[in-house]
Amino acid sequence: MRKQYHFRPGPDGLRAWDVDRLIALAAELPVIEVPLSEIGDLDRPYWYDHGYVPTCRSIMEHMRLIDGADLRHPIILSADGHVMDGMHRVVKAALEGRVGIAAKRFALDPKPDHVGIGPDDLPY
Repeated sequence: MRKQYHFRPGPDGLRAWDVDRLIALAAELPVIEVPLSEIGDLDRPYWYDHGYVPTCRSIMEHMRLIDGADLRHPIILSADGHVMDGMHRVVKAALEGRVGIAAKRFALDPKPDHVGIGPDDLPY
């Protein structure tokens, strides 16, 4: 699997979480069913909110990732319900007409792995 990070703006700069670490931290969390209607990230520029422009090539790559997404793996949500891992699975579930998706949700978000570092400057 390719190296991935989850990004969110913060008061001290862009915060980044290593998705491999998020998966490990969420391993013991219970799996819950979350209605897709409660996932607000579906209506936000989730993949393009850090200065990236949606080119046809980048959309094509996301289409490939959506097609290959495995819905047997729960997504990971932050304490406030944002998708920290699994947006391609969320989109696949929506495209398939599903009403909900399996998820694990942090009660308290783990500390970010990086703060104030842009996506292009992180180790991949």
